[in-house]
Amino acid sequence: MATIYEVAALAGVSLATVSRVMNGNVKVSEKSRIKVKSAMKELGYQPNIIAQSLASNRTNRVGVLVSELSGPFFSYMLAVVESALREEGKHAIITAGHSDVEKEKDAIEFLLGCRCDALILHIDAVSDEYLLKLRERNVPFSLINHYIEDIAECCFTMDNEQGGYLATKSVIDAGHTQIAYISGPEFKEDAQLRLQGHKRALAEAKIAFDETLHYYGNYNEDGGKAGFDELSSQQFTALICANDEMATGAMYSARKHGLSLPEDLSIVGFDDQVFARYTYPTLSTVKNPIAELGSMAAKWVLKEVYQINTNEPINNVFEPTLITRNSTQSL
Repeated sequence: MATIYEVAALAGVSLATVSRVMNGNVKVSEKSRIKVKSAMKELGYQPNIIAQSLASNRTNRVGVLVSELSGPFFSYMLAVVESALREEGKHAIITAGHSDVEKEKDAIEFLLGCRCDALILHIDAVSDEYLLKLRERNVPFSLINHYIEDIAECCFTMDNEQGGYLATKSVIDAGHTQIAYISGPEFKEDAQLRLQGHKRALAEAKIAFDETLHYYGNYNEDGGKAGFDELSSQQFTALICANDEMATGAMYSARKHGLSLPEDLSIVGFDDQVFARYTYPTLSTVKNPIAELGSMAAKWVLKEVYQINTNEPINNVFEPTLITRNSTQSL
């Protein structure tokens, strides 16, 4: 088994420099850090985690809380976050809050009980007041998909209102005026903002928002199916869904009702999940840069908590992009 002495010799640095690199000390040049990491990898050196933790007062653990562990959306985000942390020798402890206040609080306390050095949170239910009090406890954390003005520097969001606007404007520009909408759960911040964007696009085109053409879904395929079934008694030529999973559910139900897509109905989703490229027809959608959001939240933790500079500027707000595929057509 390799020793710290062999690492120092191979890297051509002092024992103190090797120790600083392992402990994430900022007082190490990037050149020396790369040399030490390369030597550790070549020798297969594994530091003593307990000793390292005692010496640095760090556990190299980062707690990650998301709404759910199932589904492609969160699994993709978690993969990106874990990879960004692992690249710098940090490990993610992952749990779910299930969009419930008490479960989210319990999950956060669990992560703190695991002596995580920092948290990365994708929350739905806990209040801003609770999060601000968490900050007062000197708990470092970054927030994904939620904005609090007092701690804006650690919030990483996409402009969901603009995304909702782009989705609806795309079908308006294609000549549609009878437009239905399946939104996400009413209590979710991103769902509220996407619905606001939808309404803005309608108002801009002088199309009245019709509540009978609106259904609150649940961000799952069954919500899209139920939404279309509920709306099917109304007249509409385009349907906007607040995420891709509901869009695929709506596509399924539309076909069961005998509709051809996009000839009888144009459908637009939101998120641009991988499967959107393989549905039939392929799904027009709004790209949600969840990978970039997760990566940036992790890099903020690495920079602010571990003083590791990734040489990439911290970007807090990302813009949505319309992706036009075959599920929409002009009238």
